[in-house]
Amino acid sequence: MDQRVVVTGGSGKLGRAVVAHLVESGWDVVNVDRAPSPDPVAPYLQVDLTDYGQTVSALTAVDDRYSRVDAVVHLAAIPAPGLRPNPVTYANNVTASYNVFAAARQAGIRNVVWASSETVLGLPFDEAPPYLPVDEEYPARPNSSYSLGKHVDEQVAAQFCRWDPRLKMIGLRFSNVMEPADYAAFPGFDADPALRMWNLWGYIDARDGAQAVRKALEYDGVGAEVFIIANADTVMATTSSADLAARVHPDVPVRRELGRFETLLCIDKARRLLGYEPEHSWRDQV
Repeated sequence: MDQRVVVTGGSGKLGRAVVAHLVESGWDVVNVDRAPSPDPVAPYLQVDLTDYGQTVSALTAVDDRYSRVDAVVHLAAIPAPGLRPNPVTYANNVTASYNVFAAARQAGIRNVVWASSETVLGLPFDEAPPYLPVDEEYPARPNSSYSLGKHVDEQVAAQFCRWDPRLKMIGLRFSNVMEPADYAAFPGFDADPALRMWNLWGYIDARDGAQAVRKALEYDGVGAEVFIIANADTVMATTSSADLAARVHPDVPVRRELGRFETLLCIDKARRLLGYEPEHSWRDQV
């Protein structure tokens, strides 16, 4: 029997890549969103995730569409700070995440993957990080209502897993999501490295983000885990990662020798536990 996964926010930039990749990988996918995808490859269900009743229904049964759900990928959210007033962003995102997590628990779904964010690492890095490359080991440093909401999601997931030791909940701290069409702008970043200092020159190709989601779904484990998901390189064409670190954060310890364009958003944990390995680079597209 095919495994059915509900992907919330499957009509968004990352969501479309995730839905397509999971369909190609043999999952039975349902896209749950407020609006349909402009490029649909899976059945669509319109749901307002801030309504708990609608969320429970979407994760249990919908008439003749389906009668069970095996896993949830929760991507739906106001996707960045500054798009809506702060209270709206926080209330929408935290409520939707709580509803998805609680509805999954009520439905007996024990495989939950959701989009956390690189922002919990301390973006923008006006305050220097404790060390470079940054990783999942230091406490969250939310600097916006959006980021605060993502931090709350991580805490809620940890408590849900404490309540139910059989539950697996994986939060993926995605970097700035990019598609191939976005890469034409990348060579210009070298003219002013400060333009991308806010997230340590990181990015995630949507296709590699989708790979990370699949590997998180397939991960054989229980409990709450968070992973930084970024590409293996920076957005910079000629300036090395070591030079960037020395120029912008000269007093921050660099914990290892850096490859020339190695990401400063450490993906070692995702590589080690999930088997994640980025397959796409903007350098192959430009």
